[in-house]
Amino acid sequence: MSRIVTEALAAYGFVERQFILLKRYWMWELVWILYGMSMTLSIGFLGVGMQSLTGVRLDTNHLILYLLTGSLLWGYLSGLFWDISNIVSWERWEGTIEYTFMAPISRISHIFGMSLFAIVYGIVRTLLMLGLVALFFHLDLGKANLGGALVVLGIASFSFLGFGTMVAVLPLMSPEKGSQIAGIVEGILLMVSGVYYETSVLPRWMQAVSALSPATYTLRGMRRALVQGAGLGELADCLLPLAVMGIILIPLGLKVFQWGEMYCKRTGKLKRSG
Repeated sequence: MSRIVTEALAAYGFVERQFILLKRYWMWELVWILYGMSMTLSIGFLGVGMQSLTGVRLDTNHLILYLLTGSLLWGYLSGLFWDISNIVSWERWEGTIEYTFMAPISRISHIFGMSLFAIVYGIVRTLLMLGLVALFFHLDLGKANLGGALVVLGIASFSFLGFGTMVAVLPLMSPEKGSQIAGIVEGILLMVSGVYYETSVLPRWMQAVSALSPATYTLRGMRRALVQGAGLGELADCLLPLAVMGIILIPLGLKVFQWGEMYCKRTGKLKRSG
């Protein structure tokens, strides 16, 4: 029992540390929040102007809700992915990587604490953007199934935790190129997951890749819940793949990260600042 309490306190310590760093670098966070808000509003205005641009009568409420759901959800998922995949980069930036990796705590507590911060901060950031969107666009959410949308988002977070943990090994292995490669992975997910369009418009080989992305099922499920008001039974074909991905990716991500950590300790790469 004492071991569990120790690990829980260690995980909370990482959450608290990230909030302290957030306060230290609040200007950078403000920059990224304003950037995300600008992008989200731009996508919304794209939906507003689509009818005049095409000259075709459209259900603009449906179109705006479709685009904004993709934009807001991608902002949350990409932020979650980026925070987790930069677990190592945070340590290098602060100069604490050797101390953290030699501390008598499990790597699960380390990653869980960082992930918990990413989830809480991501939800707060998304709610801020949602409030801004509500000021600019009058959206009809009368048919939305908010409970179903939250279930989709909750299950999706686990699959992204595992996926992000696997990608987090890249900055560990290569301080110079790891973060850039993580950015490439994020860009590929954006392209194949149907953030702003249906995956059916993609070439067949890209559709096969999109079937492996947890973001594909998250976006599909969230749109059905918010736009169509689909119930949990109708969301089963999205929830089941997300649950399976979470069950597979979390232990796989931890195993890959553990392998990378042991390799870097053995070869002396932890002290490299990049």
